[in-house]
Amino acid sequence: MKKLLIAAAFYAGFATIAAQTATPNDKDQKTWYHKDYATTKVYGVNTENAYKFLDSKGLKPKTVVVGVLDSGVEVDHPGLAKNMWKNPNEVPNNGKDDDGNGYVDDIFGWNFLGGKNADIDVDNMEVTRVVKKYQSVFEGPDSAKNKENQAKMPEEFAMYMKSKEVFTKKSQEAKQNVQLYTMIKNAIPDMVKLLGNKTLTKENLATIKPSTQQEAMAMQVLAQVSNDPQVVGKSAAEVKTYMDAQMKEALDYFTPQAEKGYNLDFDPRKEIVGDNYDDYSEKNYGNNHYEGPDAKHGTHVAGIIAGLPNGSEPQYGVASRVAKIMTVRAVPDGDERDKDVANAIRYAVDNGAKILNMSFGKPVSPGKNVVWDAFKYAESKGVLLVKAAGNENEDIAEHQYFPTNYKSTTDEKPFVNNMIVVGSNTNDANALKSSFSNYNKKMVDVFAPGSEIYSTVPDGKYEYLQGTSMASPVVAGASAVLLAYMPNLKPEQIIESLVNTTNASTNNGFENLSRSAGVIDVAKAAEYAYKNFYKAEVPKKSTKKPVKKTKVK
Repeated sequence: MKKLLIAAAFYAGFATIAAQTATPNDKDQKTWYHKDYATTKVYGVNTENAYKFLDSKGLKPKTVVVGVLDSGVEVDHPGLAKNMWKNPNEVPNNGKDDDGNGYVDDIFGWNFLGGKNADIDVDNMEVTRVVKKYQSVFEGPDSAKNKENQAKMPEEFAMYMKSKEVFTKKSQEAKQNVQLYTMIKNAIPDMVKLLGNKTLTKENLATIKPSTQQEAMAMQVLAQVSNDPQVVGKSAAEVKTYMDAQMKEALDYFTPQAEKGYNLDFDPRKEIVGDNYDDYSEKNYGNNHYEGPDAKHGTHVAGIIAGLPNGSEPQYGVASRVAKIMTVRAVPDGDERDKDVANAIRYAVDNGAKILNMSFGKPVSPGKNVVWDAFKYAESKGVLLVKAAGNENEDIAEHQYFPTNYKSTTDEKPFVNNMIVVGSNTNDANALKSSFSNYNKKMVDVFAPGSEIYSTVPDGKYEYLQGTSMASPVVAGASAVLLAYMPNLKPEQIIESLVNTTNASTNNGFENLSRSAGVIDVAKAAEYAYKNFYKAEVPKKSTKKPVKKTKVK
C-alpha cells in the first residue's frame, strides 16, 4: 500500500489530524524521531548516542548499501544525491549492459514498473486482480463446474472469497470517499464566506449562524478543522489554502482507487511493461527510470534512511553518515505485484545491498511462494529485510499483510531469520501507538517512529508524512548503522540487538502490540551488538612468499 499520507488521517476524521499534525517550522519537531528517550521522554531512537558509542570504541564504519524497494526515488534531490548508490560496473547512458547483469544502464538501481515507452503510475489492487482472474472459474454460469473447481482448487477459492469480500467493501468505500471529499471541497467557498474577516477559533465560530443546509455543512467541517493547531487562529484565506491542499491529498488518494484500483476492467501491465505477467521466471524487463511518475513515497523513505542536511533544512536520515541508497522501483499507486517484488529483492541482493526496506503490503498474495523464495535467497546471502507492519490498525495474525515471514499465522516461528517487522509510534508517550499502525505480539517485532516524520520529497522539497512506511526505514537506517560499524553482524543478530533493547512502555497495552514491547533505541542496540556479537576483523596474512635478496658480488 503506497500511500497513507494526510488523506488517511482524513479517512479517520478531521479530529485525527488535530492530534497528529506537526508545526511545519518547528526544528525540534522535524528531528523528533532521533531523540533520546532517557533524557527527553520522547520515544525517538537515540541516533546521536549510537554514533558516539561506536566511535568511542575506535570502530571505523564501512559503507552499507540499503535497497529501497518502493515507488521510486528522486536521485538528484539535494538531500539525497551524495548518498545515492552508483553501480561501479556500469557506464552511464551508453545503452549497454556493461556489467552483464541483464539490466542496461542501471546506475542508481532499476525500475520493474516500466517498459520501452512508458511507466506505470496507477495500478489496480491485488484483490481486483484475483477477482478478475477467478470470478468465471468459481462463480461462472455452470454451477456444477463451479463446485468442481472449488473442490479442485481450495487454496485459490479461499483467496478468491477473501478478495471478493475486500473488493466489495473497499471499492464501495473508495467511491463514497470520493463523494465525501468532493462535497467538502465544494463547500470550501462557503467556509471562506462564513468566516469573512474573522479568524478560525471556536469562539468566532460560535458567533456565526449558517442560513442554508450547505452552510451548515461547511460549519461542521470548520468546527472539526478548528481542533487543528496548524490552522487555529488563521484567516479565511489561510484556511482556504489549507483545505485546498487537504482535499487534493484526499482526492488524490481515493480517486485512483475508485476509478482504477478497484476497476475490474483496468490493467495497465501488458500495454506498458510488456512482459508475460504469469511467467514468474522472467527477470529482465523494466527500465532505468528511477523516479517514475510519482516518487513521493520512495523519496521520503530514502531520506529517513540516509538523507543529508541540506541548506537550512535540519532533516537527516538515521544512517546518513554510513549508508548509500539503491532505488528499486516496484511499488505503484495501487498494489505491488509479487513478480516485481521477488525480482526487486533479487536485483538488490545481487547488486550489493545488505539491507532492504519494504514499505508496502496487501491482504492477499497469489505469488507468495515466489516472494518467499526470494526471501530465502536474501537469507542465504546474509541480507536483512525490513518490513512495514501495515496501516489498517489491525492485528496481522487475524488480517494477514503480505509479504509475511510467517507461512501460516499459527506457526510458532517465521520461516526465515532475516526479516524484522515494524509498527509505528508517535512522539506522545501517553498515546504511543500510531492510530493507524497494525500490531501483533508475535508477528510484529518492534515499533519505531512513524507519525509525522519530516523527510525528503520530489522537486527538492520536504514534507511531513506518516505511516508504518515511515517507521520501517527508521529501522532500516538503524540496522545500517550497526552493520556499518560491525560488518560481521548477521541479520538475526541485528534483529536480536534491536528487539532486546527497546524502550518499553505499558501505556494503553503497548506491551502487547509487538514481541519487543517497545520502541527501538539504536544506541542501546549498538552496545548490545558490540558486547554480544562484535568481532574485530583480523588482517589477512599475505600469501606471497618473501622475495630473497641476492647479494651483489
